[in-house]
This record gives sequence, C-alpha cells and structure tokens, in this order.
Amino acid sequence: MTSVSGAPRGHFSLLYFASASSYTGKDYEAWPAPLPLSKLFTELESKYPGIQSRILDSCLITVNLGYVDPGAGDASGPFIEEFDEVAIIPPVSSG
Repeated sequence: MTSVSGAPRGHFSLLYFASASSYTGKDYEAWPAPLPLSKLFTELESKYPGIQSRILDSCLITVNLGYVDPGAGDASGPFIEEFDEVAIIPPVSSG
C-alpha cells in the first residue's frame, strides 16, 4: 500500500524543491518512518554531505503542508510518521 504522495508503507515522502532538488539530484524520496523531526537535518547531512550549510540552513520545512521548526523537540518527538509528506523549500527570489 502507498500513500497519496507515493510513499510505501513504513515510509514518509520527502520532497525537494529548487536548489534542494538540484543538490540531491532528486525531486522526491521515500524515507523510513518514524523519524524524530529533530533528526531530519542530521540524516540529510549524512546522506548528502554539505547540504546543511549550503541548503538547509536557509530553508523552510513543512510536514503535511504545515510549517515546522526542524530543530524542535528531541529524539522523543515530535515524529515524522508513516505516510507524512515533508517538503524542503529553499528561499525563492523574484524580481
């Protein structure tokens, strides 16, 4: 079974936009759930070295379309759960 966003059972969807997509070479990944929100950036940095300083430090993060603070909580929660949709949204300029 998969969620509407395509994550298989036991996973959540991680969506990359703009420079985050360019950095990872992906628009989407399925990650194992649950994951403490506070560990998201650490896990991303482990998989994509340098992403923290180059991309994540200036990004907004949403979970199920609601903005969150990725530094909130600790290993005991809050958690990104199965079938959640997490988006990494870098700053966008317009002119």
